[in-house]
Amino acid sequence: MHASQVRPYLRGFAVAAVLLLCACGEHAKLPESAGMGPKPTLPSPHETFIPTIKFASAIGWPHSSHPTPAAGLTVNAFAQGLAHPRRPYVLPNGDVLVAETDSPPKPDDEKGLRGFVQGMIKKMVGSDTPSPNRIVLLRDSNGDGVAETRSVFISGLNSPFGMVLVGDDLYVADTDAVLRFHYTPGATKIDGRGEKVTELPAGTINHHWTKDLTASRDGSRLYATVGSNSNAAENGLAVEQGRAAVWEIDRKNGAHRIFASGLRNPNGPSWAPGTNTLWVAVNERDEIGSDLVPDYITSVKDGGFYGWPFSYYGNRVDTRAKPQNPTLVATAIVPDYAVGNHVAALGLAFADGAKLGPQFSKGAFVSEHGSWNRDPLSGYKVVFVPFANGKPSGMPVDVLTGFLSPEGKAQGRPVAVAIDKSGALLVADDVGNTVWRVSAARD
Repeated sequence: MHASQVRPYLRGFAVAAVLLLCACGEHAKLPESAGMGPKPTLPSPHETFIPTIKFASAIGWPHSSHPTPAAGLTVNAFAQGLAHPRRPYVLPNGDVLVAETDSPPKPDDEKGLRGFVQGMIKKMVGSDTPSPNRIVLLRDSNGDGVAETRSVFISGLNSPFGMVLVGDDLYVADTDAVLRFHYTPGATKIDGRGEKVTELPAGTINHHWTKDLTASRDGSRLYATVGSNSNAAENGLAVEQGRAAVWEIDRKNGAHRIFASGLRNPNGPSWAPGTNTLWVAVNERDEIGSDLVPDYITSVKDGGFYGWPFSYYGNRVDTRAKPQNPTLVATAIVPDYAVGNHVAALGLAFADGAKLGPQFSKGAFVSEHGSWNRDPLSGYKVVFVPFANGKPSGMPVDVLTGFLSPEGKAQGRPVAVAIDKSGALLVADDVGNTVWRVSAARD
C-alpha cells in the first residue's frame, strides 16, 4: 500500500485511540461552583492511570451567530476572519493590536503517549496550524464598534503574545525573547526585526509557550509571565529554570530577576486600579482529578512563592514532584481567588475604564479558554470577578457565554481580554477567528 493510502488509516486509528481514551477517566463529584471563590473546596487528589480526557471539538461559528452576552450587554464582531487571534492590546489612539499566533515547534514536548494524545487533541480543538507569527492592527475610524481597517503591523515574529507600549517603545513578548520596536502614533506598520531586550526561556520542550507582558506604573520595568515546561515537573526540575514565574525586566538594559515564582502558567499581568499591586491569571496543574486543581487569579508579591510544582493552594503537597522541597512548601502563598477547576484562565483585565454598567465597574474580567481534563467540561466563557476594598468579593458572574454549541462543540474559545478606548470589552477568540466587542446595550 502506498504511503498516501496508509496515512488516512493511521489518522483514523489515532482518532479512535483518542476517543477510547476519552471514554476512560473519572468524573467530577462536586459542582463547578465548588472550585470557585476565595476558599474553594479541595478534595483529595484522584490520580488515574489514564487521565481524564474530555474536550470540545472545534467547529467555528455558524453564519451570523455569536456568543451570548449577559443581561444589559450586547456583543458584535469587532473583526472577523483573523488567523488564530490570541491577545488584543489597545493603543492610546484607540487602535487595537492583535497577536495572530500559535504554538511554536516544540518536538520534545510531543514524544511518547502523552505527546501523541496532546497532538491529537490540538488538532481536534483547532490548534494545529503553523503560527502566523504576526501582529495585526485594527482601526475603527468611525467609532461604530467595527474595525474598518486591518493591516499587518509587525511580521516575522516567533509565536508572539504579550504587548505593552511605554512612551514610543512598543515591547512584544515572543515565545523566546522580549523585543523592542519604535512606535509612531497612527502608524499602520512597523518594519524591521526589533531590538532584543532579553531572552526568555524557550527550547524544544517549551510546554507553556505564551509569554505575556506589562510595564510598571512608571514605565521603568517590564513584567513578563513565563509558564512551566511541564504539567507537574515530569520533565525534571533542570528544565524549569526561570519558568513558572513572573520576571521583572529593566526595559533599558534587559537585566532581569524572578519577581514571583511557583506560578504554573501565569498570564494577563495587570495592575489593580489605584494600587501598585500586580495580578495574574494562573492555569494550575492537571491529572489529579476533575475536582482539582482550581485555576485562579491572584496578586503576586515580590519574592513570593505560590507552590508549583511541589504544592498547590498553599502547602497541599503534590507527591508527583521529585525531589520534594518541604522548606519551600512551608512558604507557599495561598492564591487570592479560584475561578474553577481546569477552566484554563488565559486572560485578565481589570474594569478600569470599562463602561458596561455599575455591575461590571469594580472587578476583573477573566477569559476561560476551556477544559480538557475535566468531565463535565468547564470554562469556555468570560466571567467577571467583583472586587471590594481591593479584593475579590462574591462569586464570578458570567459576561460572555455560548462558546459551546448545544452538542458540546467549540464554536469559539476566548483567549485574552482588553478594555478598548470607548470602555467596551474586547475578547480574542482563537477558534472563531474573531475579536468580539462587548458593550452596554442601548435602551
